[in-house]
Amino acid sequence: MSDKAIEQEIQAKGLNAPRIKPDDIKANIVGEYYFTASEGVQAALHKQDELTRLTGAHGELALLTFCVLVLKNGFTVTGESACASPENFDEEIGRRIARENAVAKVWPLMGYELRSKLAARAEFGQSEGGEA
Repeated sequence: MSDKAIEQEIQAKGLNAPRIKPDDIKANIVGEYYFTASEGVQAALHKQDELTRLTGAHGELALLTFCVLVLKNGFTVTGESACASPENFDEEIGRRIARENAVAKVWPLMGYELRSKLAARAEFGQSEGGEA
């Protein structure tokens, strides 16, 4: 079930307590970067002759796609996508899967942050004798 479908079901059931929504995730992402392992090796080595040597021996690096998401607070998360058959490699699909895997790591981080805020609000409300 997609995040959008889950959100629609939550709304249909009238569950309106504080929660993280797909739009919250989207709004928290301020940067998105993609590269293959082969491109990463190339950038790390800065030597074309070394890249040629490595690519010949490890052409599979071109089948591994990374997505790096930068969040508003500067934290980064990564997602990856590996293609088993070189004939099936598609850059767009690899990027989409890598991004989905990175976004999946953002959900628990934002959930933890929200839970901490709710707990602090409840603690503050209790210590002051007020309602949260």
